[in-house]
Amino acid sequence: MAEVVLFHHAQGLTPGVVAFADELRDAGHTVHTPDLFGGRTFDDIPTGMSFVHEVGFQEMIARGERAVADLPADLVYGGFSLGVVVAQMLAQTRPGARGALLFYACVPVAEFGSAWPKDVPVQVHGMDADPFFVDEGDIDAARALVAEAENGELFLYHGDQHYFADSSLASYDPVATELLTQRVLAFLAAL
Repeated sequence: MAEVVLFHHAQGLTPGVVAFADELRDAGHTVHTPDLFGGRTFDDIPTGMSFVHEVGFQEMIARGERAVADLPADLVYGGFSLGVVVAQMLAQTRPGARGALLFYACVPVAEFGSAWPKDVPVQVHGMDADPFFVDEGDIDAARALVAEAENGELFLYHGDQHYFADSSLASYDPVATELLTQRVLAFLAAL
């Protein structure tokens, strides 16, 4: 079984993020869900991102680093959208990472000043018409990352929703989420 840390998206640690973590826990994995917003949640992405800009991206990353400081090195790092920034940075730069699960976003590998670690498997999940994922270049970063990784997979789902695996939001797509969850559980079982 794997030990996973999941970083939430810009609407905060919503009940849907917790429910996803619970799915992984039910499969026997240890899952940590740090709250980078100190209990705050937001009704929409722009309001959440306004809060992030107010606090600062560097502070968000620092909060993520503090959240894992006392955890073992051999973690699987997962992130939903905004949380991908923290998860991907840690998977790339913190020695011992077992894997990375990047949902709805991907950052160019060069952003963190190093190559993707060859021995760290990665999955990237996004919708094929999600304007955040496709139009903002995340899909291109994801293609480059999985090409660089020895064990990298990019999964595209039909649709245009961004937070499609968050069961507490209107953007939730249960069919896509079921497939995503199966793929994530298979990824974790193979570690």
